[in-house]
Amino acid sequence: MLKNFIGKIGTMSFIMLLVVLSIIIVSEYLFLTGNKLEAIFIAFWAPTILGFMNYLKYRK
Repeated sequence: MLKNFIGKIGTMSFIMLLVVLSIIIVSEYLFLTGNKLEAIFIAFWAPTILGFMNYLKYRK
């Protein structure tokens, strides 16, 4: 099942999605431990990476 998913989206996209997921987890950890400004700063990385992935996918 996972191999099928990786085959559909590509290996690099799968790795980038794992990076985005880890960024979200780190941001949540920082927020819950009281480092709110750092958490907000890191949380902005996830949509930026996803947007960059979309740009690379659809550019011509």
